[in-house]
Amino acid sequence: MTASAEATRDAGGALDVAGGNADIAALARGGRTNFLGFLLRLAARLPFLFIAGRLYGAEALGRFASAMVMIELAGQLCTLGQKRGLAQRLSEDERHPANIIADGMVLSVAIAAIVGVALYCFPAPMFPSGHYSAIDRLLVTAIFPATITDIALAALAYRYDVATTVRSRSLVEPWSLSITAAACYYIAPHSAMAASGLAISYIVSQYTSALTALVPLLRSYGWPRDWTPHPLRIGRLMLSTMPLAAADAVEWGTRKLDIAILGLFAPPAAVGVYYVAQQVASLPQKLKTSFEPILGPVVTRNLKLRNYPEIARQVCQVGFWITAAQAGIALALGIPGRGVMGLVGPHFIGGTGALAFLLLAEVAAATAVVSEAVLIYIARIQNLLVSLATIALQGALTVGGIMLVEQLRLGELYRDAAAAASLMLALGIASIIKSRLLSRLLDQPINNWRLALFPAVATASVAGWLAVRFLPEWAELILGIPAILGLYCWVLWHKGFGPDDRVLFRRNVGVDQPKDAATVVAGGDSAVILAEAGLVKVDLAKAGRA
Repeated sequence: MTASAEATRDAGGALDVAGGNADIAALARGGRTNFLGFLLRLAARLPFLFIAGRLYGAEALGRFASAMVMIELAGQLCTLGQKRGLAQRLSEDERHPANIIADGMVLSVAIAAIVGVALYCFPAPMFPSGHYSAIDRLLVTAIFPATITDIALAALAYRYDVATTVRSRSLVEPWSLSITAAACYYIAPHSAMAASGLAISYIVSQYTSALTALVPLLRSYGWPRDWTPHPLRIGRLMLSTMPLAAADAVEWGTRKLDIAILGLFAPPAAVGVYYVAQQVASLPQKLKTSFEPILGPVVTRNLKLRNYPEIARQVCQVGFWITAAQAGIALALGIPGRGVMGLVGPHFIGGTGALAFLLLAEVAAATAVVSEAVLIYIARIQNLLVSLATIALQGALTVGGIMLVEQLRLGELYRDAAAAASLMLALGIASIIKSRLLSRLLDQPINNWRLALFPAVATASVAGWLAVRFLPEWAELILGIPAILGLYCWVLWHKGFGPDDRVLFRRNVGVDQPKDAATVVAGGDSAVILAEAGLVKVDLAKAGRA
C-alpha cells in the first residue's frame, strides 16, 4: 500500500470518528436547547389549562378540543410533510435555499386556502356538537400561520438554529395563548369575545408564533433570488412529498383520533376532561420533537455516506435519551396524577386514569418515533403502511373499548381511560414493528431500552408512593414531583449513563468540538460533505495535493 493510500485510509477513519462524534454532539446540543424549550412550554402550558378549566369550564374546553382536531389536521395536511422532508430537499437541490423554501411555502399556503375556505363553509366537522359562534368559525384562519411556521422552523433547524423553535413554540405561542384567553374573559366577561375566548387566543398565538419564526428565517436565508412560482415545479414537489405527508398525517392522527372518536360517543364535558389529560401527557411528547430538527440533517448526511452503523448508533442514542426522559416525566406527572389534574379543576380529577395511560403511551412511542426519522428516507411506503395499520388498530381498539365501557355501564370517564389505553397499545405495537423494520434495512440492531432504566423507575416509584401515601395533595406536587425526578435522575446517571450519554449535559461540547481532530483529513466525498455541513475543517487544496 502506498503512503498516499495509507494517508487516505487513515483520513477516512478520522473522518468517520470525527463525523460520528460531531453528530452526537450536534444532537446533544439541539436536544439540550429544545429540552429548555420543553421546560418553558411546561411553565406556559399549565397556566392555559388552569385558565381554560377554571374560567371557561369543561364543556367549552371540550368544544375547543373537538375544533382543534380538524384545525391541526388541516395544518398537517397543508404542510405536506415538509417539516421533515425539507432537510432532504435542501441537501440535494442545487438552487438557492431561499427559493426551495419559497416553493414549499407557496404550495402549503395554496392548499391552506382551499382547506380553510372548505372548513369555513362547512364547519360541522370542527363542531360535532353543533354549538359554535361566528368567531369560532374564524379558527380556520389559524391554518395559514401554523403551516408557514412549521416550514420556517424546519428550514432554520437545517442550519442547527433550534433556539428559534424554542422562542416560537415554547415562549411566544403558549404565553400568548394563556394571556389572550385570560384577557378575553376578564375584559368583556359577558360578551361574545368571552364566549369565544379560547378560539381567539388560539388564533392570536398562531400569528405571533409565525412572526417569531419568519424574522429569523429571512435573516438566515434572505429573500428568494430570481424566483417565480411555477405550477409544474410546485406540482412535482407536491407529488414527491405526498408519501411523507401521509405518514405525518397518520402519525399525528394517532394522537387525535381518540378525541375525534370521543366527540362522537361522549358529551363535550368528557371530551374536555380528556383534552386536559392529553395536554399534560403531550408535554413529554415534545421531548421527541426536541431531537427531530437535528436528527433529520444528521441522518440525511450519513445516508449519503452509506454509514449505516453510525445511523443505527445515533438512533439508539437519541432513542435512549428520549425514552429515559419520558419515563422520568411520566412517573413525576403520573404518580401524583390526581393532584396534577386537580389543578385544572375538581371535575378534571376523574381523568387521572386517562392521564396515566397517555403518559405510558408516550414512553411506548419513543422507539417508533426515532425509527421513523430514518424510515421516512429509506422506506417511505413501508413506513406509511405500518402507520396506516397503527391508526386502524387504534381506531378499532378505541371504539371497541368505549362500547365495552357503555355495555358495562361504567361511566363517562371510563371512556376516556379506554381511549387512552387503546392509544398506548397501538403505539407500543408500532414501536416494535418499526424498530425491527429499520434494523433489517440497516442490518444493525435497534434498541432504545437499557437495564439501568428499571432500577431508576423502581426507586422513583417508591418515592412517589410514599409521597402520595403520607403527604397532603399540595405537598405531593411541591415536594413529591421533585423527589421523584431527583431520585430517578440520580440512579440513572450513576447506573445507566455512559460517556456518550453525558454529552447531553456538557455545555462545552458542541458541534465544533471535532474540528481539530479532522483538520488532517485527506480529500474525498466524506470530507466534502462534512466540510459543507460545517462540522469539520478540511483544507481541500492540501487534500487534493495529497
